[in-house]
Amino acid sequence: MKKILIVEDHMDIRKLLKMTLEFDDFEIHEAATGDAGWLLARELQPDIVLLDVMMPGALNGLDVCRRIKSDPGMRHTKVIMLTARVQSDDRAAGFSAGADDYLMKPFSTLQVLETIYRMEAAL
Repeated sequence: MKKILIVEDHMDIRKLLKMTLEFDDFEIHEAATGDAGWLLARELQPDIVLLDVMMPGALNGLDVCRRIKSDPGMRHTKVIMLTARVQSDDRAAGFSAGADDYLMKPFSTLQVLETIYRMEAAL
């Protein structure tokens, strides 16, 4: 069973993602801040992280992504950025931080699932 960590400060988006993923064979965990997301990622070593960029706390999504990608214990972890930051330099910053994919809000749940399945196949 693949572990997915959702790191998103908006509860309604976390709920939507969780409800979408519950119907599949995933173990789902959630965090509402970058700080909490980083702590959970270190503890759980998830297979996939769905990560917002702009969040409250000391760590934003780019910081969390960099930390995940630099941690040897999470070298297999795939990071999918889910963000309203839609400019080309925002995308470049996400990929520069180590993101494996970058989905812009508003996104469709089908788009998220397709991206997860593609990442899952690469694990």
